[in-house]
Formats: sequence, C-alpha cells, structure tokens
Amino acid sequence: MVAAVERTVSELGGIDILVNNAGIAVMGPLESFKLADFDRTLAINVRAVFVAAQAAVKHMKDGGRIINISSTNAERIPFAGGGVYATSKSALHGLVQGLARDLGPRGITINNVQPGPLNTEMNPDDGEFAEMLKKVNALPRYGTAEEIAGMVAYLAGPETAYITGASLMIDGGFSA
Repeated sequence: MVAAVERTVSELGGIDILVNNAGIAVMGPLESFKLADFDRTLAINVRAVFVAAQAAVKHMKDGGRIINISSTNAERIPFAGGGVYATSKSALHGLVQGLARDLGPRGITINNVQPGPLNTEMNPDDGEFAEMLKKVNALPRYGTAEEIAGMVAYLAGPETAYITGASLMIDGGFSA
C-alpha cells in the first residue's frame, strides 16, 4: 500500500482521492476458526486501510477524499460463520469516525461505502449464499459494481465536502 501511494505521488505529483477496495472473507464457526485466518482478515480488511490512509494523507492536499469499501455486514450478518468478517468491517466504522476528527481540520473527508450483496468472485450471484441473500434484500437481486462505483464517484466529488465519518449503505435494502 505504501509503495502504491508513493508510486502514485511520484508519477502524478500528488494524491487527491484514495479508495481502499481490498478485502477478504473467511467464513467458519467460532469453534474451529483458525487464529491465522482471524489475523489475516484483520490485517487485510482493517490494518491495510489504516496503512494506506496514513501513507496517502502525507501527500494529500486539503480537501482530499478517502473512501473505504466496507460491507453491509458491518451492521447485519444474516448467517452463521461470518463473525470475523463482520468484525473486520465493523472496525472500519470506528476507524472512519476517529479519522474524520483527525482529518477534518484539513477538509479531508473519510467515509465508508457499505455494499450489500454484489456479484463478485467472492460472492457470485449464482453461488452458495445467493438465493438466501436475494430473499433478505428489499430489492430481490444483487447489486452491480457500477452502482457502487456511482456512490464512490459521488463521495469523491465536491458536492460531498460536508459528508465525513459516515458509513453509507448501498445494499438494496439488505439492512432495512
């Protein structure tokens, strides 16, 4: 992450917007969940977000934007075995609220986008959980990458300079 930020600054002369969009989901019951998987989940889903933000703000001009891709599972997990994933995504909520206070004086905003079920390699719309998740949604379908990108683009724009420290659902009513 630090190397990617440094390369961006080197090649483009600065950084205005950081979007943190990496994550893993390891599922399993508490009794057999491996500590190594717990540590790896937190390292990728939480620590990496912190490290990237820390590296980016050193080069970010006042008024910059940090947008994290979190998950609706930060607030609702409708199946067993997802506790560690939910924990990692819930941690981003606290991180964003705290960092909003740190970055606010510079006009840098930081927010989470919390997608619901999306058609991805990690959670395909014809996969193991698909039918159950579609039934849980108010809109009985998976979201699209384009719908999430629209929210990210909106948060990156000048009209959202007063939104910070927020975790914004874009989940088809999953959390409704």
